[in-house]
Amino acid sequence: MSDVEALGKALAAEHAAVYAYGLMGARTRGSLRSKVAAAFDAHRARRDQLRALISSGGGRPVEPEAAYALPVVPGNAREAVRLAVHVEEGVTAAYLELSAAQGAATRKLAALAMQESVIRSYGFRPSVTAFPGMPAKTVPAKTTAPPSATPGG
Repeated sequence: MSDVEALGKALAAEHAAVYAYGLMGARTRGSLRSKVAAAFDAHRARRDQLRALISSGGGRPVEPEAAYALPVVPGNAREAVRLAVHVEEGVTAAYLELSAAQGAATRKLAALAMQESVIRSYGFRPSVTAFPGMPAKTVPAKTTAPPSATPGG
C-alpha cells in the first residue's frame, strides 16, 4: 500500500469517527458527553490535518460517506461507550497501517495518532489489551498429545 493510500485509509477512518461521535454527542449527557465532545474535536482536527496533508502532496482526499454502518446505534451510555471503543479501535488499526509509511514525518504522525486513539479508548473503557489495533489472533486447538516428559513414555 502506498503512503497516499494509507493516508486515505486513515482519513476514511477519521470521517467515520467524526460521524459516530457526532451521533453519540446528540445521545449522551454529563461527563460522558464531555468525553465524546473532546473525542469529536480530536478526530475532526486529525481529519482536517490528513486532508491538508493529502492535498499538499497532490492527492485527492477521500470524501466522507453520507452515513456509516455502525455496530450499535447508541440509545444509552453503555451503548455509546461500546461504540466509542469500536471507533477508537478502528482508527488505531488504520493508523497502524500508516505507521509503515516511507516518510518519517508520516510514521510519526501515525504513531502519535495511534497513541491518542488508544488512550481515548482506555478512557472510555479502562481495560488493557495487548497490541491495540492488531487483529485478535485465535489459538488453534491442539490436535496431538503433548510429548511425554518421562523416558520411554
